[in-house]
Amino acid sequence: VAPRWRHVNHPSSSGADLPLSYSVMPVRRHDQPALRAGHSVAFGRDLRAQVALQQRLVSAQLSMERDYWRLRHVETRYRLLFQVATEAVLILDAQTEKLEEANPAAYALLGDKARRAGWSLADSLEPASLASARQLLATLRANGRGDPLTVRLAEGGEELSLSASLFRQENSTHFLLRLTQATSAPAALSSGKQMLLNVMESAPDAFVVTDLEGRVLAVNRAFLEIAQLASEELVRGESLEKWLGRTGVDLNVLISNLRQRGAVRLFATSMRGEYGSTAEVEISAVAVTTGEQPCLGFSIRDVGRRLASEPRGKELPRSAGQMTELVGRVPLKDIVRETTDLIEQLCIEAALELTGDNRASAAEMLGLSRQSLYVKLRRFGIGDSVAEA
Repeated sequence: VAPRWRHVNHPSSSGADLPLSYSVMPVRRHDQPALRAGHSVAFGRDLRAQVALQQRLVSAQLSMERDYWRLRHVETRYRLLFQVATEAVLILDAQTEKLEEANPAAYALLGDKARRAGWSLADSLEPASLASARQLLATLRANGRGDPLTVRLAEGGEELSLSASLFRQENSTHFLLRLTQATSAPAALSSGKQMLLNVMESAPDAFVVTDLEGRVLAVNRAFLEIAQLASEELVRGESLEKWLGRTGVDLNVLISNLRQRGAVRLFATSMRGEYGSTAEVEISAVAVTTGEQPCLGFSIRDVGRRLASEPRGKELPRSAGQMTELVGRVPLKDIVRETTDLIEQLCIEAALELTGDNRASAAEMLGLSRQSLYVKLRRFGIGDSVAEA
């Protein structure tokens, strides 16, 4: 007869029960009658590993149920918003551009034709608007973002504003389109303002507009030349620090000063091109916190040629203020090294002048060995043409 097992939980001083499975087997001597009561032996199995596995399984099941109900609630809210939204919202398959889902406002705007299977934008937009819409979708596929545009419904329909975004669901991509009533055109800029915009676009100095975090919103042609880029679409949405100075340092210094003071003038740094070129630049910037979208404006001037043509001066900064202005522009170790080298050079020149170019006396005056003095003279290029006294 197969043994029968019974599950027993033993209380434990540690707080958790000790689960064991028992089977009892009778034990008797060979000369003892079978019906006579005798001794029994209980065999126990440790079930802690099995119980722990069962508890993990139950916890996983409860977690899955909680996630399921949370997703159900999210889907319910999404469905409710989708149905009651006053804007026309359409979801298209990114590969075929066929309609997958639309809300009641979209069906009311586009008519019954949108309810037919296989509907696409070609069924409701006039040819010129259809070409612009497809260009927008192509830009979305390539860059992940695109600017809104104005389209017109077929058969002399009304003008609408079309905006689109790209999203992934499982292993497929989809377009989310929003169709709204085209707003009235903004008031035309005055001729002076329009000329100013044209000048900034054609200016030899680079000009960049970013949001308050430093992400690029617009640039002019000069910036594209310095950054070695072909079009503005490659820049828009990227952080300016990708091309500016030391990554994570210079842009943070600029933004911090703009938040505190509202403007920065002649900030010396460098710019990196997309293909490895570098240019020494000076940046003046301003923070514009008014209007619908606060922004930062950066004027960037290439000063590489000017720096190359200017002779290097031998004057020390005249005040602590001038020294502190270098902080954030130049690494501390460079400031200390260049200042130390300049002091050393000035002292050697003064000693040579006092001793009438007698290098032995100058070395003694400076507390250096003659060999050390010769090394420093060669290093600084001092007195190469003067014979040793």
